Amino acid sequence: MSVRPVLRMGDVRLLEVAKIVSDKNSSQLHSLLIDLRDTMQALNGAGLAAPQIGVGLRVVIFGVQANPRYPDAEPVPETVLINPVITPLGNEKIEDWEGCLSVPGLTGMVPRYQAIRYQGYDENGGVIDRTVSGFHARVVQHECDHLDGILYPMHILDMRNFGFREEFFPDSSALDE
Repeated sequence: MSVRPVLRMGDVRLLEVAKIVSDKNSSQLHSLLIDLRDTMQALNGAGLAAPQIGVGLRVVIFGVQANPRYPDAEPVPETVLINPVITPLGNEKIEDWEGCLSVPGLTGMVPRYQAIRYQGYDENGGVIDRTVSGFHARVVQHECDHLDGILYPMHILDMRNFGFREEFFPDSSALDE
């Protein structure tokens, strides 16, 4: 349908807790999913959460195949995840660089669980139940944080590892998120 503007850090709507989707077959949900896909693809994102485009519902999309922004990332299947629940598998956390379409131009070193189980529903109401690790787990955790009003800088342990991407990676052509 359309590429929507992405809210940026500082917009209070990004700090709100999103509401559970009660009607998984509504035309509004269908339109939202089209807008999320169009927006994520236009910006070469790895994922996008409904609150990032001003819709306070528990819906995220994500997926990475061949993306110039993530040349070394393992593939992550394109997924629509409605009303997600994340369960960490163990206590191991790994720190790695993250960016976000809502925090443009910046990057930070963020600890995330190495392995998780995530559950929810796809766009057809089918059950999703996956156990993942590595980059896939990081992407899911990042996107689902948006549903609880959390932006990745809130997780950074050492603010010396937060700043403008081109300062940390001057030769990189990568973008955010």
